[in-house]
Amino acid sequence: MHSSRFATPSGMSRRGVLAAGGSVGLGALLAACGGSSGSSDSGADGKASGSATPSGPFTFTDDRKKTVKADHIPGHLVAYIGSAAALHDYGVECTGVFGPTTLKDGSADPMAGDIDVSKVTVIGNTWGEFNIEKYAALSPGLLISHMYEAPTLWYVPDESSKKILALAPSVGINVAGVPITTPLQRYAELARALGADLTSGTNAAQKTRFEQSSAKLRAAAKAHPGITVMAASASTDSFYVSTPPSASDLSYYKSLGVDFIMPNNVKGGFFETLSWENADKYTADVIMLDSRTATLQPKDLTGKPTWGRLPAVKADQVVPWPSEPIFSYAKCADRIDALTKAITSAKKVS
Repeated sequence: MHSSRFATPSGMSRRGVLAAGGSVGLGALLAACGGSSGSSDSGADGKASGSATPSGPFTFTDDRKKTVKADHIPGHLVAYIGSAAALHDYGVECTGVFGPTTLKDGSADPMAGDIDVSKVTVIGNTWGEFNIEKYAALSPGLLISHMYEAPTLWYVPDESSKKILALAPSVGINVAGVPITTPLQRYAELARALGADLTSGTNAAQKTRFEQSSAKLRAAAKAHPGITVMAASASTDSFYVSTPPSASDLSYYKSLGVDFIMPNNVKGGFFETLSWENADKYTADVIMLDSRTATLQPKDLTGKPTWGRLPAVKADQVVPWPSEPIFSYAKCADRIDALTKAITSAKKVS
């Protein structure tokens, strides 16, 4: 998820490596090289039906400081799957998506959130995959994606970005190096510009729940001051320990009082890379393990002795961490609640 360019042994850019393995890892690098949303139904043009201003005009300034203006709200929205999932929770639907949308069996990838993946056109499902012809055939009105390194749009291939960006206006939302509340606000603002009614009972309740969940996490952290948490990702060759300031969700949790392990040899700004021989360099009471489909999960790590020696693993205090949050208030409240539960129930073991 996060990125800071540098060459890898395979020649893949840092962005590609981090997309393959999650926000803090290289998981499945070789493969990469080779709650209720309450949303409304959308029309075929990709706009939310029943939106507050279904006809426009439209104006939005993105985090590249680029302003898109139109006489009408754009139709045929095409977005990175995480962006589309966030907008869906506000009642704004996308026609096309790219990024990890479907699994091998055709079911929805967790990154798709509550989107019905059978009703969207997938123009790319893996890193580096973006079918320009299929994209053009959608007559896109607006392209939307995250940014981890502005002005680069997440999952828009570098080598074809000029052709892609020439086909429609685009919007980039920065999601790195800021607390999660910043991209949450920005995606809500984008949803409003695209016709969502943020004052509706459903949308207002989402934000209220997020605020309540945040207060509960703050209280849990205060009530369990000795509980330490480590955010990590696992691949075949390495174990990655994330540094909270670079991750929007972790930095926000830290501001609420969560006691995170802070790796001391971070390179590239986002994580420390450890060989499996040294994977027990840091210990914590709770491990948040990158749960994206490209990364290794606890069941895959039984053959790693250092993993088995970690106190949190011995105590079965490992919790899934979707290291790319879906930036809607509803989805982020879900993640905060899960962390609150983990901290509240954890025993001091490190």
